Amino acid sequence: MVVAGLILAGLAALVHVYIFVMESLIWTTPRVRATFGVTEEEALATKSMAFNQGFYNLFLAISVFTGIVLFAVGAHAVGATLVFVGAGSMAAAAIVLLLSSPDKRGAALKQGVIPAVAVIILALGITL
Repeated sequence: MVVAGLILAGLAALVHVYIFVMESLIWTTPRVRATFGVTEEEALATKSMAFNQGFYNLFLAISVFTGIVLFAVGAHAVGATLVFVGAGSMAAAAIVLLLSSPDKRGAALKQGVIPAVAVIILALGITL
C-alpha cells in the first residue's frame, strides 16, 4: 500500500507541475485561457497572480517528489512527512476551491482527488 500511495502522490505532483507550466509559463496562450475560462484581457490582468500561484503548485510538487525520494532511500519519517504535507496541501487547496467556487468543481476534483487518495493510502500503508 505504501508504494501505491507514493505512486499516486507522484502522479499528483506531476499534475501540479503541469498546472505550474500553465499558470507561470503559458498563462496568456489561447489554450490555457480556454482551459481556465478567461479572456485575453483577464489573462493579462491576472498574469502576475497566476505566475505566483503556479510557483505555489510547483513547490508543492517539489515537496512531494523530495518526500518520495527520501522515503525510497530509507528516511521514512521525513519522506512520509513531506509527502503528507505536499499532497495534503494539494487536497486541502482543492477543498477550498470547491467550497469557494462550486462552479469550478471539475478543476477542484482534477487537482484534489489523486492527492487525497494518495494521503489515505499512504497513511493506511504506514499504519498497517
